[in-house]
Amino acid sequence: MSTSNKKTKRKDRKGAAIWKARSSLGLFYRGIRDYSELGELPPRSPLEPVCEDGPFGPVKEERKRTPRELRELWKKAIIQQILLLRMEKENQKLQASENNLQNRRLKLDYEEITPCLKEVTLIWEKMLSTPGRSKIKFDVEKIHSAVGQGVPRHHRGEIWKFLAEQYHLKHQFPSKQQPKDTPYKELLKQLTSQQHAILIDLGRTFPTHPYFSAQLGAGQLSLYNILKAYSLLDQEVGYCQGLSFVAGVLLLHMSEEDAFKMLKFLMFDVGLRKQYRPDMTILQIQMYQLSRLLHDYHRDLYNHLEEHEIGPSLYAAPWFLTMFASQFPLGFVARVFDMLFLQGSEAIFKVALSLLGSHKPLILQHENLETIVDFIKSTLPNLGLVQMEKTISQVFEMDIAKQLQAYEVEYHVLQDELIDSSLNDNQRLDKLEKANSSLRKQNFDLLEELQVANGKIQNLEATVELLLTNEGKLKQSIVTLEQQRAALLKTVEEMQRKIGYTDGEPLLTRQGHMVAD
Repeated sequence: MSTSNKKTKRKDRKGAAIWKARSSLGLFYRGIRDYSELGELPPRSPLEPVCEDGPFGPVKEERKRTPRELRELWKKAIIQQILLLRMEKENQKLQASENNLQNRRLKLDYEEITPCLKEVTLIWEKMLSTPGRSKIKFDVEKIHSAVGQGVPRHHRGEIWKFLAEQYHLKHQFPSKQQPKDTPYKELLKQLTSQQHAILIDLGRTFPTHPYFSAQLGAGQLSLYNILKAYSLLDQEVGYCQGLSFVAGVLLLHMSEEDAFKMLKFLMFDVGLRKQYRPDMTILQIQMYQLSRLLHDYHRDLYNHLEEHEIGPSLYAAPWFLTMFASQFPLGFVARVFDMLFLQGSEAIFKVALSLLGSHKPLILQHENLETIVDFIKSTLPNLGLVQMEKTISQVFEMDIAKQLQAYEVEYHVLQDELIDSSLNDNQRLDKLEKANSSLRKQNFDLLEELQVANGKIQNLEATVELLLTNEGKLKQSIVTLEQQRAALLKTVEEMQRKIGYTDGEPLLTRQGHMVAD
């Protein structure tokens, strides 16, 4: 093959390669032209194919681009591509925010029973926006008044967190039964033995609410995460039926992780976890306390229920285990949670007592066990918003703390008497010895706590004494400085008097004469 033929073929291959490269670049720019709103683009492809007849035809070049022009074109192409990618990311963020907004609308899809006035909303917004609010103790009466007047639905989750912060400021020393401070994300990486029970209850938790109705949708998955994490955090309780409703209500008003933190707060700080323990002893005590409250406040209703052998455990156990969420409208349940964060577990007794008392005439109309229980379980939760608002208003006027304490002691005494009556002398002696040993241990623990407290008191007294000493020294220094100041002022006045008069004429007057001359 001749040298000229080789050169011709080499030139043809080179021309074909250039055509391909420039054709690709032209297509690239034509694709970007569709996104011309992102910046100025050339009116047509900056590079046109230099070959019209294809890679194997004759190569026709109009004008070669200089390296500088090519660099500029590539630079523009890269900038436009970056803008395009950035716009795609922004679109994804916008879509995510729209989804979050839609989820928020879905979550708050319930009817309020206490509409919040604009003035009350402004009070809440002012408290919530206070700088460093987590370290500031707000006026208790002001908070009680604001909760009584209503809680704005769109701020409810943040207000619950605010009330939890106020609780921690009021109770500086946390309860002894605090869990390990394991991060939420770390708990989610672990496996739980309660998985089957949790999954079964997911579909039973708020099945008609749009956020939870989709099987393994966003709501159910978030709820599963919270319940799984808590079962790992609190091994004694694990998972108990009823917890899914409590976690679900929290999840409707805040993010998943915040809902988990508030569930921890309710369980450990407020003390709800006691009623979910496997032995359910605390729940039995609560049922006894509610029965005694009915006896004291609504004797005729108590007698009517006793006559038909209807104890609180037949109708009130779900109220306590789900905070009324399994049977009552969400608007009412949200108000119950408002009071739960404000007043603690005592609020549950108040709501139950107020519900039964305000509907007493209707309950007394029923004359057998089935109809009474059916009315309390099915009809009572659907009697209307006005009646429920009246129930909530009554709760703020009630104070039953002392009665609850007395009834708890009474329950334990009755249980001890019941157990003692079935024991022989040796068993009673063993029981007394165990009780004595337990009391000694408690006494020893209290003595240790007393010693620690005395040590703290001594340290505080020493600190106070040191501060008082420093205060006395500072006061003495202030007195000395004031005396020095008075002396200096007196000296200044004397010097001004001497300087101000010369030959019986004020200095300023003499200076004026000199200027005039």
